[in-house]
Amino acid sequence: MCGRYASSVRDAEVVDELAVDDVVGDELPPSWNVAPTDDVRVVVERPARDGDDGPQEPRRQLRTARWGLVPPWSKDPSTGARMINARSETVTERSAFRTAASRRRCLVPADGYFEWQAVAGQRRKTPWFLRAEDSSLLTFAGLYELWRDPARSDDDPARWLWSVTVVTTAAHDALGEIHDRTPLLVPPAARADWLSTATTELEEVRALVASLPEPRLVPHVVGPAVGDVRQDGPQLVEPVAGAEAGR
Repeated sequence: MCGRYASSVRDAEVVDELAVDDVVGDELPPSWNVAPTDDVRVVVERPARDGDDGPQEPRRQLRTARWGLVPPWSKDPSTGARMINARSETVTERSAFRTAASRRRCLVPADGYFEWQAVAGQRRKTPWFLRAEDSSLLTFAGLYELWRDPARSDDDPARWLWSVTVVTTAAHDALGEIHDRTPLLVPPAARADWLSTATTELEEVRALVASLPEPRLVPHVVGPAVGDVRQDGPQLVEPVAGAEAGR
């Protein structure tokens, strides 16, 4: 699974690298300890609309969503705390994710993510940080939803809650030794396809998921402070001196 990640990338860098058309909302501060239910920045592509000058092209947006997907049929947003991840193998089948997989895919920019490994004979799990070999920007495959708050009036700008889940896949090689799941990564060449609003058939989505390459990341051991959601700062992703740096 993916239950904690780091995202220190600035909006300007995301706009440049992901060819964003519109920036919506205020920039969030960098975080090296993003946790479930936190607000996060995501990149979405909104469908084309008819304007005064005729049909308009889809617009790619950078905007904020809460981590933990809240399906439209939820009675309240607390549902999202249990839906921070969606398994790639069933994402087109589960009712909570099926519509979003078809129509509301997004990218979640990240520096890397944390995972905890159970070690035989040790009571405490070992925390690892996993990143790209060249420390480049990662984009997790995500799904987003919009939930209408029935307690808010139609003219309340906060009546719609945007939420997001990170799609995960089976982990292999060094990643599989640490944990059996890993975020599904969307490489630069596949980002446009993942965001495309033209791909809506579930069979097409399944083929899209299957086409994404196996994640290749570099892991290193980090300190236990990341386990405390109150802790933050770049020191959380620094390798522990003398610890095993990879598998």
